[in-house]
Amino acid sequence: MALSEKIQKDLVEAMKSKDELRLSVLRGIKSAIQYKETEKIRALDENESIQLLQTLVKQRKESIDQFTKGNRPDLADKETKELAIIEAYLPAAATEAEMDAAITKAIAETSASSMKQMGAVVKAAKAHLEGKNVDGKALSDRVRSRLS
Repeated sequence: MALSEKIQKDLVEAMKSKDELRLSVLRGIKSAIQYKETEKIRALDENESIQLLQTLVKQRKESIDQFTKGNRPDLADKETKELAIIEAYLPAAATEAEMDAAITKAIAETSASSMKQMGAVVKAAKAHLEGKNVDGKALSDRVRSRLS
């Protein structure tokens, strides 16, 4: 089942169960997907949908950080709950061992030896981890430590 179909099905279930928070989050996800589809003038494939969800996750994490700094635990708590709902639709996260293996392969493929090739290594490592949920910052930090 495609991600957008699963979200639509879960949205209907949330309406029936009167789960307001889940309903609100799923409507936001569906809206973001429809906006992106309108922008691209075609339906999103699975990878594009996952990238969109990763963007939403990143936005929630930044909001949580800002609300925590601004001493607004009520809003930070709401964002945390929304984050958990969105993350449920993402594929399993890549383990540290999988990330290390992908980085090793990427370094071998690109013959990287200095920080100048970091971008190519990160891109190749992400290609090896396709289908997994990868935190880009964590991946680039690992690549940086390996190349330095």
